[in-house]
Amino acid sequence: MNQADFANKLSAEGYGETVDRQMAADHFNPEHAHEFDACGLVVEGEMTIARNGKPETLRAGDLCTMPAGTLHTEKSGPAGAHYLAGRRYPAHAAG
Repeated sequence: MNQADFANKLSAEGYGETVDRQMAADHFNPEHAHEFDACGLVVEGEMTIARNGKPETLRAGDLCTMPAGTLHTEKSGPAGAHYLAGRRYPAHAAG
């Protein structure tokens, strides 16, 4: 997927915020979760995201989606990673 198609996808699916991120070579983020739904596009390099102990390696043009609250790890490849990520914050029920 290219960046223009990614931007259109995010808009159509209600992602209101997009961040542009870089990860240094072989950087590892330990298990964590986000309070938002995430949709990411790898622009350059590669990164491996592991959920439930199952790693998935993503390269330039690859897309990854993850619901809020999903525990996962992130590791960049030997050349690092540049990625864009859309964030969609779930609505909280009034009550």
